[in-house]
Amino acid sequence: MARVIRIMVLLILVSGLVVAGCSSSTAPSPVLQAGSPAPDFQLQSLDGQTVSLSSLRGRPLMLNFWATWCGPCQVEMPFIQEVFEDGEWKDQGLVILGINLGEPPSRVKRFMEGNGLSFLVLLDVELKVAGMYNASYIPVTYFIDKNGIIRDRKIGPFSSKAEIDWRLINSILDGE
Repeated sequence: MARVIRIMVLLILVSGLVVAGCSSSTAPSPVLQAGSPAPDFQLQSLDGQTVSLSSLRGRPLMLNFWATWCGPCQVEMPFIQEVFEDGEWKDQGLVILGINLGEPPSRVKRFMEGNGLSFLVLLDVELKVAGMYNASYIPVTYFIDKNGIIRDRKIGPFSSKAEIDWRLINSILDGE
């Protein structure tokens, strides 16, 4: 009986992490609401290129804050990769940006390669962008339309590619 109780407690704790996401150590900013302009930033990619949000204006964006140590983040990565590879979204110009929180580039690169992930990852080493976007719990994803306006925000992991597709259709495309 004690073993059953331990297993039930463990399942409750694990499900709490999946629902709530992982905590990152960023100082929270005011929550950005749908309809607000997305704050601009500049970060380095894994290959050392500087990417700014404003340079991507004119294209719909999916901005995902994550870390390699975050279990719920790991769960959703294959679904994000599926969206990245989807020809219909590519035809619409969708840009997926994974914003890694505070980890060394070598660790992030190993994680991406080891999991067959190829979407663009930017490194928020000092957690400044995470603070701007109130990414105190991860994963958190922002959907930004081609005019740079936040249309939706999701806290917690995606459970399927279909869930991401639904969010994209009902946020970015409706926001135009």
